[in-house]
Amino acid sequence: MRVSTKSDYALRALIELAAEPGDRAITADELGRRQDIPHTFLQSILGDLRKAGVLFAQRGQSGGWRLARPAEEVTIADVIRAVDGPLVSVYGVRPESVSYNGRAEVLKPVWVAARDALREVLETVTIAQLASGELPPAVVKRTEDDDAWRPH
Repeated sequence: MRVSTKSDYALRALIELAAEPGDRAITADELGRRQDIPHTFLQSILGDLRKAGVLFAQRGQSGGWRLARPAEEVTIADVIRAVDGPLVSVYGVRPESVSYNGRAEVLKPVWVAARDALREVLETVTIAQLASGELPPAVVKRTEDDDAWRPH
């Protein structure tokens, strides 16, 4: 899996919003400054998250961006889908819709299984957990094996 810059920036901005005391709105400028995210790129990301119902823009003197849903209800998978589309695609097509000929047909269940494995982690970790630094035990367990940290 390749995590795009857009998804990474979106998650970093949401962590900042979720960790803000009193659910205070934060301006795009402040979010960008805190996480070193380019302003124009961040505006686009925030717009995508607004369209997906993850954020809303608060106008006025104390305006800025706020979570539209509780941070406990927004997963990493929700964020990736909002800014980048499906978790797994094969040349832009969802794995279950890919067609292969002959012996290559065996690839389809591999792509479906890969998506399922990603969902197992990305659909269980919430923005609230990221903001608190307390990941689910099943996710932490996956990091305990030294091999998980080694590039292959």
